[in-house]
Amino acid sequence: MRIAVDARLTHYSAGGIAEYIQQLSTRLPELDTLNDYLVLHAIKSRQEHHRNVRTKIVKCWTPAHHFLERYSLTVELLPRNVHLLHSPDSIPPRGGPWKSVITIHDLSFLLYPHFLTPDSQKYYNNQIQDAVHRADAILADSHSTRNDILEHLGVPSEKVTTVYLAPHERFKPQPSHLVKSIISRLKLPSQYLLFVGTFEPRKNITGLLKAYASLLAKQHDAPPLIMIGRQGWLHEPIESLVYKLNLSGQVQIRTNIDTEDLPAIYTGALALLLPSHYEGFGFPVLESMACGTAAVISNRGSLPEIASDAAIQCDPDTSESIEEAISLLLTDAKLREDLETQGIKRSAMFTWHKCCQDTLDVYKRVLQSTKIT
Repeated sequence: MRIAVDARLTHYSAGGIAEYIQQLSTRLPELDTLNDYLVLHAIKSRQEHHRNVRTKIVKCWTPAHHFLERYSLTVELLPRNVHLLHSPDSIPPRGGPWKSVITIHDLSFLLYPHFLTPDSQKYYNNQIQDAVHRADAILADSHSTRNDILEHLGVPSEKVTTVYLAPHERFKPQPSHLVKSIISRLKLPSQYLLFVGTFEPRKNITGLLKAYASLLAKQHDAPPLIMIGRQGWLHEPIESLVYKLNLSGQVQIRTNIDTEDLPAIYTGALALLLPSHYEGFGFPVLESMACGTAAVISNRGSLPEIASDAAIQCDPDTSESIEEAISLLLTDAKLREDLETQGIKRSAMFTWHKCCQDTLDVYKRVLQSTKIT
């Protein structure tokens, strides 16, 4: 049969979902020896696209997240004789004779609408009920997200399957000489705490900065905080808070870090700090654990599920709780070493091979009721 994977978003956006789509579109055709694949890309995409004998790249005129995409993408796909379409960013085109599989990464647009841009809220809120109703199967990044889908969207439990994502293979403990070289080139301090993620309210950067300021007032020799990511919605108040809390000398905000340098940066950090209000999965936690770095995480969303007992949990609503967790990791070297070892073991349980195999199992189940015409 012919399976289509919608990869158009990778032209417009970087980050966790784009990584997920790239892994699916590359690995599924290699893993699945029975079906043919169409990988849908934006017409303007200049990415190097992986090909094999059962994969065809299709350039689509319809932009990702366009208000007419549910109809125009359908028109583009109708001549392609697609039997199953996977929409890895929740919203599938409307109509069409194919089976529909969608991935829902989180329900932040329903649970925390004030953490999103008005356009994002409108895009997802206006279409999610129709999407889950028409989908033949739904993938969720975590049990936490799956439970949210069942509770807030009224979807039958048999329709939703948890399929865990994974860190890229590049994330592993790096040699000390490489870490020193990259840290020197990037002009990072020899010791530092680390935040990785989009600069937006959902990540609770305000709570993190307040906790860090309080920690510095008590521990003047606390390591600097390096914040790496891209600017998201409402990032300006976050940047101004650094100055308001007199943290300019202790906090570095870096938006120009190459992804290839991240494994060494994780490896060199004393700890990753991610006290998010909500995460549907949380790539940075797995990436840091895979590099042998301890983490402080919030006790919300999927983070406790993903990290299990390989990270220190805190209450994201109180800066005191975040501060206590950071202080504990800084002052207890034995605990930090134990978490580093546990983190490597825990992260090894998440692989892209398993993610794609579990995804393929869902495809097979859905296609069982499909007759080739």
